[in-house]
Amino acid sequence: MSIRAKIALTTAAVMATSIFLSGCGLFGKEKESLDPPKEVSYLKEGEALDASPDAETAAEEKKDVVMRDIYLIDKNGFVVAQSLPLPQTESVAKQALSYLVTDGPVADILPNGFRTVLPAGTELDVDVHEGKATVDFSEEFTTYDPKDEKRILQAVTWTLTQFDSIDKVELRVNGYPLTEMPANGTPISNEGLSRADGINTEFTNVADITNTRPVTVYYLTQIGEDFNYVPVTRRVSNTVKDDVVAVINELVEGPGMLTALVTGLVDEVKLVEDPKIEDHVVTLNFNEAILGNSENKVISDETLRSLVLSLTEQTGIESVKVMVNGSSEVVNEKGEALTEPVTRPEKVNSGRF
Repeated sequence: MSIRAKIALTTAAVMATSIFLSGCGLFGKEKESLDPPKEVSYLKEGEALDASPDAETAAEEKKDVVMRDIYLIDKNGFVVAQSLPLPQTESVAKQALSYLVTDGPVADILPNGFRTVLPAGTELDVDVHEGKATVDFSEEFTTYDPKDEKRILQAVTWTLTQFDSIDKVELRVNGYPLTEMPANGTPISNEGLSRADGINTEFTNVADITNTRPVTVYYLTQIGEDFNYVPVTRRVSNTVKDDVVAVINELVEGPGMLTALVTGLVDEVKLVEDPKIEDHVVTLNFNEAILGNSENKVISDETLRSLVLSLTEQTGIESVKVMVNGSSEVVNEKGEALTEPVTRPEKVNSGRF
């Protein structure tokens, strides 16, 4: 069954289950530098500039824009990256975070079906020093909806840690450090927030959380005709020693039943030998199930992208080499041979790989 068909069936099942439950009364590498880009152009390779004044103006405007990952909330309540065009600036961390503010600069470019989590009127400043971004919010920050408390922590942390110079995030309000969030008291470590704290965390089938560790994998959801890749942190048993194997297992198992997410890997996918990591490249040797129903050794974009995004969240992995039964004769949907390892896409949900 194709990924698109699986999403359609999953969405229908979620809607049906939601209706039933309501009737019963029951109801988430390669990062960017903080240095401002010198010059950015989004013309396709080989495309000529029109010499007309309007074309020249448009070209100049494109040079003044850079794409950034802004973590927003989708219609299902997940924290998801959206690559948005932002004006070039030297204060890139502060600017990116300002696009999380409701009715702020993001208002005119907010994608359909997405919303922000920082309260309207929130002002902020960001200071970056030795890998930590200290964010100082104005008093308006404390007026957020309590149900969004963890989403705020995740959206702020993942938006800022897309930059090379930021690994951890400290939060303040009017200059005073936060040790816990104001509404529900979610604790904040003195060491700061990081991606290791997780995103869209699931605790499905976790009986003993003390004997588990987190891994983040990317599942799929469909927005119109496009796919979005949603990072989900799951707890895996410490009996699975290899983190790469743990990630593959979670991708094959798929997300929880009552979500609008699906996995890019079918149930029959298996590794035929242990993963190998060398020079920041992980080599994966799968059985033929990784190709879905393809008879031409084609791996789907959804499968490949899910693998690469998920595995490059692991420390020390920068690219992924895919083999099938020991053979490197695998191609992507464009017919391009995957003879070289595949690196992480520049943007998570930009449609470019």
